[in-house]
Formats: sequence, C-alpha cells, structure tokens
Amino acid sequence: MKHYDEPRQPVDPPDPGVPDPPSGGGEGAGGGALLEPPEEAVARLESQLAELKDRHLRLAAEYDNFRKRTQKERTDLWAKAQADLLHRLVDALDDLARFAHVDPGQTDAKTIHDGVEMVERKLWKELEAIGVTRIDQIGVPFDPNLHEAVTTGPADHAAKDHTVGAVLQPGYLLGGALIRPARVTVLTWQEGRPQDGGAGSPRPRGESG
Repeated sequence: MKHYDEPRQPVDPPDPGVPDPPSGGGEGAGGGALLEPPEEAVARLESQLAELKDRHLRLAAEYDNFRKRTQKERTDLWAKAQADLLHRLVDALDDLARFAHVDPGQTDAKTIHDGVEMVERKLWKELEAIGVTRIDQIGVPFDPNLHEAVTTGPADHAAKDHTVGAVLQPGYLLGGALIRPARVTVLTWQEGRPQDGGAGSPRPRGESG
C-alpha cells in the first residue's frame, strides 16, 4: 500500500530587518539585571552635577571678564574722542583768549569784531569736521524733534502756518543726534484775522485796547 506524503507548506526566508526573538536562556528586562545600582547612579549624577556647576562658573567668569573688558574699551574710546575734540579746539580757544585780553583803548572795534569772527569760523570748521551741524533755519516747518517753541507770531500767509518765524537760540546736531533743540518763534495763520507785524509788536501811540 502506497503512502502519500502530505504537501509541505513553503517556508518564507527570515526577514533581515526583523530582530530575532530573545532566547529563553537570557534574563528579561523585568529581571532587573540591566538596572544601574543606586549607589552608582547617585555617584554618576553627582559627577554630572559637579561638571555642570564647574562649567557654569567658568562661563560666568568669562562673561564677567568680557563685560569688564568691554566697559574699559568704551571708557578708553570716550576719553580718546574727548581728547581728539580738545586737540581740534585748542588753537581757536587760544585765539579767543588773546582777543579777550586786548586793550580796548588801543584796539578799534572792527579789529576785535573781525578777530572774534575769525575764531568763530575756526571753531565751526573743527566742529563740522566731527559732524556737528547747526539748527537755525527760518521758514522751515516746525519740527518738535528739532525745535522748542518759545513764542508764537502771526503768519502773513496761510502757507507759513506752523513754520519757524525766528530763531531765538540755535540748536545743534551731532551726527544726526540732537544735542540741543533750537528755541524758535512759531508762526500761526488764522483766516480773517488781520496779520500785523508779529506777536508783541507795539501799537501806534494813542491806540486804545
């Protein structure tokens, strides 16, 4: 009597990307064999903490040194800028001192005037060289960033409304930064109002209020 073998099921080759199941002889994760002993864990954490503290102290010391060095460089730069400015102005100051000590009885007024004017030109030449500009323009729109309104006056035309009518004290800029605003008179226009000679102008004698 013939025996027929049962057909064998095809066996798939193992997938190389799938890890093999753990063998029964090893200890599982629940056995506790892979856990770090408490003493070693504490020692390791204390070592890491000490390393972090040391790194923090070194970074703090480096930052403090950087801050002190930057402050010193800023102070030195400011002192050098002041010295350079003084070096530019000493010649004009010497000239001004000479004119301040002239004998007015032996020097005519024109000579003194011309001398002071020369000193002013010399001073302004040096100031402009470092970026100083004067704010003294008349007829420009009033700018609260550049002007300080001291008084107001009537404008003779609507186009002059809210413009600078007079500069009572010039202002100054250094490289675009405001040193002092110009003190000015601001013109205002009111339609239908008689525009006289300006605010505070004297009335004709005998005119009543």
